[in-house]
Amino acid sequence: MSHQLLKGKKGIIFGALDERSIAWKTALVAVAEGAEIVLTNAPIALRMGKINELAKLCNAQVIAADATSMADMENLMQKSMEIFGGKMDFILHSIGMSPNVRKNIEYTNTNYENFLKTLDISALSLHRVCQAAMKADALNEWSSILGLSYIAAQRTFPGYNDMADAKAMLESIARSFGYQYGFAKKVRVNTISQSPTVTTAGSGVSGFDVFFHYAEKMSPLGNASAEDCANYCVMMFSDYTRMVTMQNLFHDGGFSNTGVSAMLIEDLQKSNS
Repeated sequence: MSHQLLKGKKGIIFGALDERSIAWKTALVAVAEGAEIVLTNAPIALRMGKINELAKLCNAQVIAADATSMADMENLMQKSMEIFGGKMDFILHSIGMSPNVRKNIEYTNTNYENFLKTLDISALSLHRVCQAAMKADALNEWSSILGLSYIAAQRTFPGYNDMADAKAMLESIARSFGYQYGFAKKVRVNTISQSPTVTTAGSGVSGFDVFFHYAEKMSPLGNASAEDCANYCVMMFSDYTRMVTMQNLFHDGGFSNTGVSAMLIEDLQKSNS
């Protein structure tokens, strides 16, 4: 049921690859709630994914943009404003990739060239997005920029590898840029720390299935789905959260505040009996 939370609002959605993507689902919910959107992803991702199908569903235009390129980010802001005929109100940064994870290179034996690419793609890209938007004066006052994060930024999950460091940097950039953008233009910048989610990107992490089931048994409400995350993102784009900024918001069914669950203890007791 639509409440038209984003009626009249316009924004950019980064990172929709296929139907399992959080960005894909967020795009659908945002449009259902009254928003107009532009979809964007790196050129290689546009070739691999199904973004043109999503564009038809959302009546949206697609702009190819490499988030590691400042020139591409500046072009994206200008073209988006041309499409919308003015400034925007929200941006979803759903970008993350680690060559070390893809190549199964262990954290203690990291390839540093790959590591720098991980940080560039997965964290510094948020800084570029914010910087390009600010330079172009592309966002209205009280606009919302969101980055998607994970609890590995605070706690160690070995299989998450250097992506954990990238997410920690992502959250720091959201705080630092949120301070600057808030004072300058009343724009808010936050991150959402989502449960392990069955997406094309998430499923590529070593031991993902174990992460997923462990979190499911630890979380009082269970794992938050991609659909639930999309709804949360839309709420964060809306005027109902206009005073929330510089926060890392846990959207994980209570996992982040649970030390251990009775369900997990029972499983451990069974395995030791």
